[in-house]
Amino acid sequence: MKHIKNVPFADDAFRMLDLYLPEQESFPVFVYFHGGGLVAGDRTGSAASMIFLAEHGVAVASVEYRMYPEAKYPEFIEDCALAIAWVKKNFSKYGNVEGIYAGGSSAGGYLSMMLCFDPKYLRAVGIDPLEIAGWFHDAGQPTKHFNVLKYSGEDERRVIVDESAPLYHIGTQKEHSPMRFIVSDNDMENRYEQTMLVLSTMKHFGYSRYDHKVMHGKHCHYCNTVDGKEGGLGALVLDFIQDLPI
Repeated sequence: MKHIKNVPFADDAFRMLDLYLPEQESFPVFVYFHGGGLVAGDRTGSAASMIFLAEHGVAVASVEYRMYPEAKYPEFIEDCALAIAWVKKNFSKYGNVEGIYAGGSSAGGYLSMMLCFDPKYLRAVGIDPLEIAGWFHDAGQPTKHFNVLKYSGEDERRVIVDESAPLYHIGTQKEHSPMRFIVSDNDMENRYEQTMLVLSTMKHFGYSRYDHKVMHGKHCHYCNTVDGKEGGLGALVLDFIQDLPI
């Protein structure tokens, strides 16, 4: 496994990628968006899971995106779209890419859902959302994110479905790439119920290429280990990629 740090994907010293590369010449690539409520966290926070993926044949590009309070909505979504575009354009120099997958945890799950369900962000960087081989949405908020609410002057507890909410965009596209949703039965307040609403809405619109897993415990507790096994989040992502097509 090879680890390449601090690879810029935009024209500043902050928006960087950390790359985790398998030994083999051909591999799928997983673009990962970290959690932290759009105010905290960084691309190194799930390094053990990224290493696990690379050791099991999946390359990873872990993304550093701008956050509150320095950034404003929707700059963090635009940054993640730029990161995917960089991977599409440049990753062939590291090996033969067998599909680009994308996803994230918590705030990163919100970001991956926004990119998946609102096509304007990827289209702005020249990518058709269907070019993404699969989406991994882990514990993301499908309504207006609580910190988008906060920095808009709203009560963070409100449940709002507007253009900043992934749920708002479900049903606007004829089809989506395969995707998997992850949520805990004791997740953040209202997160489980909102995720179930997403699944119901997907079914209501006739989408079929999706599934979900319900974990047991608190929000993202499984990111380090899953049922006592190594890999944590990385093992869940690997299972998703290996399970395709959904």
